[in-house]
Parts: sequence; structure tokens; C-alpha cells
Amino acid sequence: MKHLLLCTALTAALPAWAGEIWVTNEKDNTVSVIDVETLSVVKTYPTGERPRGITFSQDHSRVYICASDSDTVQVMDPDSGEILHDLPSGEDPEQFVLHPNDRDLYIANEDDAVTTVVDTETRKVVAQINVGIEPEGMAVSPDGKTVITTSETTNMAHWIDTETRTIYANTLVDSRPRHAEFTHDGSELWVSSEIGGTVTVFDTRDQSQKARIEFAIKGVHPDRVQPVGFEFSQDGKSVFVALGPSNHVAVVNAETYEVEDYVLVGRRVWHMAFSPDMTQLFTTNGVSGDVTVIDVASRKAIKTIKVGRFPWGAATRP
Repeated sequence: MKHLLLCTALTAALPAWAGEIWVTNEKDNTVSVIDVETLSVVKTYPTGERPRGITFSQDHSRVYICASDSDTVQVMDPDSGEILHDLPSGEDPEQFVLHPNDRDLYIANEDDAVTTVVDTETRKVVAQINVGIEPEGMAVSPDGKTVITTSETTNMAHWIDTETRTIYANTLVDSRPRHAEFTHDGSELWVSSEIGGTVTVFDTRDQSQKARIEFAIKGVHPDRVQPVGFEFSQDGKSVFVALGPSNHVAVVNAETYEVEDYVLVGRRVWHMAFSPDMTQLFTTNGVSGDVTVIDVASRKAIKTIKVGRFPWGAATRP
């Protein structure tokens, strides 16, 4: 009994593990690791050239990093920061998405106009799918049946059947699509268009357009309102949209498609990641070289964290 009480007391005395936010720094060729509890950078690891997209395996034992100018996807041990090996990604990998099977990595190759599929276990390319010019955004449906690639110059979202690894639909969006995400239930696909200044919403049943969301920030010229990365809240009712050089994040009602709020963040906001408990949102601000922490409930910026030069991608590790 005394042993049990002692163990309980020691457990209670230990700090709760709040998790980490991993941020890629394009110009420094590094990743910064932010401790969510202290809101400070606790580790910095070197990477290949121009790291951009970043994601974790399902058990968070491996982190995948798009080293765009090194033409590879690097696999890192997140505990040690050691690069375990490289994957044959194709030229200029920008973004990628890991299939729910935790094995197939779908990679957008901007220079080649293809989506490369790599088996992360065998470390071999298993397919290359021709898409539009300058592919970047990647998304996978919750059921794993569909992968999306957006092509910036062709201005399309390409719908890929993951079983046959062929395109079964192409949908037009506004100029320079950068990011795509499925809703939590898979019923909708959202695509941001950087130069078009919009986010388009599609019905996944028939790929028809349901909504086209526009943004207007008081005192900011429309040309500076450039939607790029975005994230859905835990309940799926709100969408936080990074608006690039406008230096704001928009909060969109996912049911009405109305913009409800704007949050001022750092300069040239690119992408975002939620804390593990979804109460805070971390934005990567490329030009100011920092990360803004947003309190989700109040929709207020509460802290700025300095990272490396030109932070771009972000991912969460519980």
C-alpha cells in the first residue's frame, strides 16, 4: 500500500507532457522543436536543403521532412534528431501526405509535374502519377480512398484513386492553389488559392463546388490577402486560414462558410499546427522568422516564439 501511494505521489509530481510543435526553417536548413508547455524552442536539428513539408508517422516514432532543394524526403528519429535514411522522393518535393495505412507517402514534385508514391517500408517508388504543372498541396481522405494533389499553374485539384493510383476527376479552382484538406467526416474538400485570394469547398460525392470563400481585412490591400495553409478545429466547426503577406489568420465558420474573425500574427504566415489538446494554434511566419501562438477559444495571439529563418511547415508531436 505504501509503495502504491509513493508511486501515485511521484506520478502526480511529474509535469504533464504537453507535446511539441516541429517547424521547418527554409533558409537555415533546420527544424525547430517547440515545447508546448514552456512555449520555447528546446531543440534545433539540421536537415537537408530548404526543408518545407513535415509530418509524423502514426506512432510519432519517425518524422518525414521534405528537403526540397536536396530532392529527397528525409526520415528522422525525433528523439535524437538523427537522419535515419532518405527516401526517393522525385525532384523538388514540396508537400506530402501519409496514407492512413502509415506506409504509402504521396509526394508532390513541383518540377516534374508528378505525384510520387513511396513505400516507406521498402523505401521504393511504387508509382508516379502525372498531374498538373507545379503540384504542391496534398491531402488524403479519412477513409484513405482518395488523395488530392493541387497544381499551382494548372489551377486544379486532382482526385486520385489510391487503389488504382489514377486520377478520376479534375476540378478547377482559382489561381495558384497551395493547400488542401478534407473535413473530418470526409464529406468536403477545401482548397486554398493563393493568388485568387479564395478557398473553394467541394462536395466529395460528386466533386461539385459548394462554396467559394473570399476574405477582406480592413486596412490591408486585397493583393496581400493570399490564402495558403489552413486547419480545422477539433469539433470541425471552425477553419483557421493562413492569409500569407496580409499577416493575418482568418477564422471561418465551416457550416455557413462565413468569415467570423481575423487574428493578427507575424509576417508572411504560411502554415499551422494545433497543440495536442487543440487549445492552441501555432503559425509559421516566414518573413519575421517566428511562430505566433493563438489561443483557440479567445481567438487571440498570446505569444511570439523566435525560430529559424523562413519557417514554413509545422507538425505536432504529442
